[in-house]
Amino acid sequence: MAEENNKKDRQTAAKQQKGKEDLRKKVEELEAKVAKEHDDYIRLMAEFETFRRRSAEDRLALVSSAAADTIEGLLPVLDDCERAIALLEKSSDEAAKEGTKLIYDKLMAYLKTRGLEVIEARGQKFDTDLHEAVTQFPAPTPEQKGFVIDVVQTGYTLKGKVLRYAKVVVGA
Repeated sequence: MAEENNKKDRQTAAKQQKGKEDLRKKVEELEAKVAKEHDDYIRLMAEFETFRRRSAEDRLALVSSAAADTIEGLLPVLDDCERAIALLEKSSDEAAKEGTKLIYDKLMAYLKTRGLEVIEARGQKFDTDLHEAVTQFPAPTPEQKGFVIDVVQTGYTLKGKVLRYAKVVVGA
């Protein structure tokens, strides 16, 4: 009987050991599954954050592009104002001079707040990054060779990027 009890105890211990091993395997499987799910979650969150950042950058680029297109469309208006101011300089109509200058100054001030800058060209060394040579003219002095003598059309930059090159006459 003692032998029978001993045998039962050993069988029970073996069953308990097998049960513990099965539980340990299940725990390991579940831990691996949780680790995989956590890794997938972290990757998904990183992917979403990248998507959000790119979407925000795309929206900013779209708005910036639209602003640049709008400002570029206003450049002929600025040109017309500059021509009108030049013509009115010879006129005796002070009200027209003052009114045109006021409109030009207000428009220019607004566009400057949006990042528009005039490319200063007259008297500057010719720079292909900012200027477009329309023609060459014999330089009045040797020092003016390679320098901008006259500006045919004003150039502009928008937030550091050339929006329109200055069309210039270069001293040869």
